[in-house]
Amino acid sequence: MGNQKNKRNKILIVVIASFSTLLAMYLGVSMYFVDHFYFGSTVSCINVSGKTVEEVDEQMPLKVEKYTLELNERGDNKEQIKGEDIGLKYNSDGKVQELKNNQNPFKWIISIFYEKEFKVEDVVTYDDKLLKECINKLSCFDSDKINEPKNPTFDYGSEGYKIISEVPGNKINKDKLYDNIVNAILKGKTVLDLDSMNCYENPKYTADSKEVIDTKDLLNKYSSSKITYTFGDKTEVLDGSTINKWLKINEDYEITFDEKEIKSYLDKLSSSYNTVGKTRDFVTSLGASVKVSGGDYGWIINKDEEAKDLIAIVKEGKTVTKEPKYMQTAIVHGKNDIGNTYVEINMSQQHLWYYKNGTLITEGNVVTGNISNNCGTPTGIYKLKYKERDAILKGQGYSSPVNFWMPFNEGIGIHDASWRSEFGGNIYRTNGSHGCVNAPYNLASTIFNNIDEGSPVICYY
Repeated sequence: MGNQKNKRNKILIVVIASFSTLLAMYLGVSMYFVDHFYFGSTVSCINVSGKTVEEVDEQMPLKVEKYTLELNERGDNKEQIKGEDIGLKYNSDGKVQELKNNQNPFKWIISIFYEKEFKVEDVVTYDDKLLKECINKLSCFDSDKINEPKNPTFDYGSEGYKIISEVPGNKINKDKLYDNIVNAILKGKTVLDLDSMNCYENPKYTADSKEVIDTKDLLNKYSSSKITYTFGDKTEVLDGSTINKWLKINEDYEITFDEKEIKSYLDKLSSSYNTVGKTRDFVTSLGASVKVSGGDYGWIINKDEEAKDLIAIVKEGKTVTKEPKYMQTAIVHGKNDIGNTYVEINMSQQHLWYYKNGTLITEGNVVTGNISNNCGTPTGIYKLKYKERDAILKGQGYSSPVNFWMPFNEGIGIHDASWRSEFGGNIYRTNGSHGCVNAPYNLASTIFNNIDEGSPVICYY
């Protein structure tokens, strides 16, 4: 029993001695922190642990005097703002003493765990005018060196559209830079990374933006369209290789159609397949080959309506085979769009032939426009506008009733001429019509009863 009691006493003595030693040590450290700053204490990012207020006030002006803020810019460019250039001065204004006063020397142990709480900033002053002058002189504001930020764009290739990533550029937001520089100076920071501090003007959209991805998908839908135009036995294929030139994207990634590009495409199509007014090689009833130009007969693509049709098809991403919308059509497609139903008028021979489906229906002599007074019947290929029974033809100084009236060139047409007893020959040279084609009653009647509106009328010398 005695031995156990002695052991307990010894242990108790050791514990008391250890505690007393630790207490003495703790009190000794506490006495040290009566005049010195806690561990982890900072003044404008400068570690002042274990220093007195007097030591801080003595050393800080020297630190401020040598202060330099390094600016890390895009493109590995670095610039500096020196404290001496902006009138930087140490001016604690009692803040350092206040920080020390708030540190209870007997609670120094907490500084080991909460050192971030023991700091003071904003103990310097600077000349704002000088600072702004320094900022304005930075090379990053040199207009020759500034690259504007650019939103993502699109590139069209054999596999459709792909996104070309945005260009960050290096254009700085001066207001943000100023605020960050001031903040860094007041906190005593020596390095400022402009990128991480969001000092740059960035593109509104990136390659991962939903708007950009949605637009790419829509562009691919539009350019997947395929329109096969048919012109008789000929075809023209319109696909993405052309359509992509029509698609324009505005700054909000909305797709619009370039009407000029669409018009240019339809102009080329019209140039190839419109036939009105074009010169045609025509084999006459007498076996000769003549070139006939002018007139209003032939194909005319309706470009305005076809443009609307195209845009609607492209927006649906469709594949279709179609004819274009026409303002006017002819009997057949191709270079010889006259077909085999037509009226042929050889004005040199003063003779007319009418064919229907390749069969000669009737022929006969006629009298065309009087060439002696410049009323000669114009050459060209025209379409029959309409036909009318019992019409009265009126003009300057005349009013003539006719049984069969078939106009093909404004006020010029084929009609019977009961006032004539002879046709053909050279009558037209001095006693011709006002431009119309005068025909005997039976010839005019047969044509009238067989011809349809829109049939070609070929006039040549």
